[in-house]
Amino acid sequence: MDRSEKMRDGKIGRLLWEFSLPAIVGMTVNSLYNVIDRIFLGRGIGSLAIAATTVAFPIMVIMMAISILIGVGATALISIRLGEQKKEEAELIAGNAMGMMILLPAILAVFFFIYTEPILVAFGASPEVLPYARDFTQIIMLGSVFGSISMGMNNFIRAEGNPKVSMYTQLLGAVINVVLNYVFIFQFGWGMKGSAFATILAQLISALWVLGYFFTGRSLIKLRLRNLRPTWSVLSAVIAIGFAPSAMQIASSVQQVILNKTLMVHGGDMALSAIGIIMSIATLLFMPILGVSQGAQPLIGYNYGARQYGRVRATWKLAVGAGTILSVIGYLVIIIWPDQLAGMFSEGDTALTAMTTHAMRTYMALIPILGFQIISSNYFQAVGKPRQAAILSLSRQVLFFIPLLLILPRYWDVDGVWRSAPIADFLAVNLTAALMYLEMRKLKRDEDALKPGEDPTATESVSGDLCSSECK
Repeated sequence: MDRSEKMRDGKIGRLLWEFSLPAIVGMTVNSLYNVIDRIFLGRGIGSLAIAATTVAFPIMVIMMAISILIGVGATALISIRLGEQKKEEAELIAGNAMGMMILLPAILAVFFFIYTEPILVAFGASPEVLPYARDFTQIIMLGSVFGSISMGMNNFIRAEGNPKVSMYTQLLGAVINVVLNYVFIFQFGWGMKGSAFATILAQLISALWVLGYFFTGRSLIKLRLRNLRPTWSVLSAVIAIGFAPSAMQIASSVQQVILNKTLMVHGGDMALSAIGIIMSIATLLFMPILGVSQGAQPLIGYNYGARQYGRVRATWKLAVGAGTILSVIGYLVIIIWPDQLAGMFSEGDTALTAMTTHAMRTYMALIPILGFQIISSNYFQAVGKPRQAAILSLSRQVLFFIPLLLILPRYWDVDGVWRSAPIADFLAVNLTAALMYLEMRKLKRDEDALKPGEDPTATESVSGDLCSSECK
């Protein structure tokens, strides 16, 4: 059974496990290096180094948003096109996406170098933190194209049904980053610059690995030079679908800037360091859920393109169940070992450990319900429905979290910051439940409308010529 037949006819539970496990392992290890990186910075340099990476985080998120805008949008369309047996269109999408993954990060990097210090100050850097943040982010931006290619095009590997190779990409980058971080910080004494150099070298090697997969004949879809030439109908379809997760990253960047500035007013550099630690731990806990979501995406997209709606619903339900179990496990880890988690980053700094422990318990109080929200938001990306995906992706950060962040600290000081997150989580999950209820009813009607004995793949394309009707 080839890859296409497997995604169309294989057992859903086994396929979800097969696709999700490599993504879970890869993304967890990839996020683990972020945790270890901050541990190295905290122990090798000090709490100001953690605060500096917190200030730099919005810039890195913006670069990530570019990769997601093109990578995730293209991945959803590639999965749907392969489900529709339109391999040439899938290759055209991949080629156009690759070109944009090189061009857009390069433009943003030039802009950042021109306005480095004003940007960092605007993002919350105090005079004490600014030198650390500048040393780190300027070097990171030098490797922005490498990061874009390794992250964005790694999604293509997963989309064509080869999750193990995608996992190897993430493992390779994470392991190299951890090793080089230790060497550059503790052995060479390069400080923040050493951490940044470790990151971009790891991204370069990961990018070469991904390109090697496509240019050595191992891939199902091929990267052809003629497809690198921009085609607006393709790019508009990619951007329409990738807009939701990309906008979520941009919103995350805006949210982080507001969060940084609010914390500086109500808690100072220590609060900034505390949220940096919490973000590292949260990333590690959420990565397995995102791994399940990424594992489900090609299965949902392929079967939606093939009009196998029963398999689409079954995949979503299993993914939500798995995501919920993982989010509950993450919550238990935080409740049982908060002091130990915080203490890894702040050896000997009891005040920072105490603030982080208190903040983490409050900030992440409702993560058991976030597995459902994450999986469901990514479901709409997988089936090429950007409007619903955008609403869900932006709901927590823009509609709920940012207003709460501006209001609650007026009454509860720094505790108002920590309490904003669980309230926003609760509201976002309820909105997600309403949209998914409507979507599942529609999907069931579409399934019932298929004539008995009809070949779903022989019907009219569910997603138009180059994009879902939802994109137009």
